[in-house]
Amino acid sequence: MNTLCNRLGYNFKDPKLLETALTHPSFGGDHHVPHYQRLEFLGDAVLELAISRHLYFEFPEVDEGKLTRIRAGLVREETLCRAARRLELGKYIRLSVGEDRSGGREKPSILCDVMEAVLAAVYLDGGFDSAVSVIRRALADDLHPQMLEDHLDAKSRLQEILQRDGEMPCYEFISMQGPPHAPQFRYSVTLEGHTLGEGTGTSKQNAQQNAARDALKKLGNRHN
Repeated sequence: MNTLCNRLGYNFKDPKLLETALTHPSFGGDHHVPHYQRLEFLGDAVLELAISRHLYFEFPEVDEGKLTRIRAGLVREETLCRAARRLELGKYIRLSVGEDRSGGREKPSILCDVMEAVLAAVYLDGGFDSAVSVIRRALADDLHPQMLEDHLDAKSRLQEILQRDGEMPCYEFISMQGPPHAPQFRYSVTLEGHTLGEGTGTSKQNAQQNAARDALKKLGNRHN
């Protein structure tokens, strides 16, 4: 726990909160101890408020529609899973034997849930400012201004650009690799049979967004 607290940059006054945040429902059910689902519910709200406040002050000239799209790019499974892996949360999660054997420590959905639960635990233990500090540490480069721009809804941006010329992009499935609990989808985005970009992701939607981002980069964003 001390190692994890050092990674988080926060020391708990009530370590039981962190213990609960790291307890999967499968372990909680087997051992009749509290698990992280209620904390996850709260952590989702804490994260959304913290990110909303950060974006509000970071981009004073940006309208609410674009801020909403940037926030959606941050408050999602892929970003939170990446943050959890930076902190190596997987090694600290308490899982049932069955869930552990099935690769639970690397499942994106579990890592995302635990990340949110840990943020809630920090919030309850030390208040909102402490939670914000951990969020900044956990999301790291994802909160860099240039990276925030990359979290805009790339599919919508690409569609807006192409529709100016009366054209519509098409997203095509290429492949799915990896184990069932952590699949990697690959999609391409095409226009009249020509590939504009390709992308991978932990879900079909993420892969399509990344394909759109690749297309935008190749277009040089010259239309924006």
